[in-house]
Amino acid sequence: MLIPSLAGDLALPDQLNVHVWDSGEPWPADDILARIEYYVMPYTFAEDTGEIAAALPRLKVMQTLTAGYEHALPYLPDGVTLCNARGVHDASTAELALTLTLASLRGIPRFVEARAREEWLFDVYDALADKTVLIVGYGSIGQAVEARLAPFECDVLRVARTAREGVAGFESLPELAGRCDVIILVCPLTEETRGLVDAEFLAKLRDGALLVNVARGPIVDTDALVAELSSGRLRAALDVTDPEPPPPGHPLWTVPGLLMSPHVGGASTAFRPRARRLVQAQLARYAAGEPVANVVAGPPQPGTSQ
Repeated sequence: MLIPSLAGDLALPDQLNVHVWDSGEPWPADDILARIEYYVMPYTFAEDTGEIAAALPRLKVMQTLTAGYEHALPYLPDGVTLCNARGVHDASTAELALTLTLASLRGIPRFVEARAREEWLFDVYDALADKTVLIVGYGSIGQAVEARLAPFECDVLRVARTAREGVAGFESLPELAGRCDVIILVCPLTEETRGLVDAEFLAKLRDGALLVNVARGPIVDTDALVAELSSGRLRAALDVTDPEPPPPGHPLWTVPGLLMSPHVGGASTAFRPRARRLVQAQLARYAAGEPVANVVAGPPQPGTSQ
């Protein structure tokens, strides 16, 4: 087993041999790489975390510590099972989605800037109460977002790739978006969702609507969003951007109406204990010859030879 240091101190079955490797470090010796069957990718998008998979001839399972897994797909060897970290980031990402929403509506960024000028910005600001919120991507994180919205007296609409009771399909998104005051993106980045929030989508939103993205930057057409923000018609709160991070001089640094955080949706104190629990449970399943959980690509069940 090859795991990052943040998943250390695990109570694992005795028959598992664990080797620790983190992105940026030299690869383990060839004789170690040749024995690896289960690889837990370090919690980063660095290219070496994917490139090392090609040097693992006995690899059966790749495990991300992220909910999104699009960065791992290009490196997934044939016949290898890919598992994501569903559930690990629910609490942390949902907290940030709510934080960005409330901070943007209640004018917190303006207050911070005004304090530096010794200016007292008394006014009437938007409440979340009585707003209609659309959650785009109603998986485990989307459900966690709704649970945290529940006390705020707002109406919640839900959209997912597949329609089901209480959840509309993506085909309903254009109509629903125009009915909402706040749109929170928590969907995965796929060919279907890349560029989903484009100029046409944004044009359907109500004047003054708030777009919150805690998913992936390329889901939003940055140029189209910047145009709407520049006009003052819409507001946005982005934890993820395209490009990420924005280079010096990029409009995202200066455009009005934008609250931006540095992709920290999952990077909180809630992450480490949940990541350890996931890795421990997955490796216990693997050692017992049981199917691993959270399979998102590759064979549904890995081989279980030790």
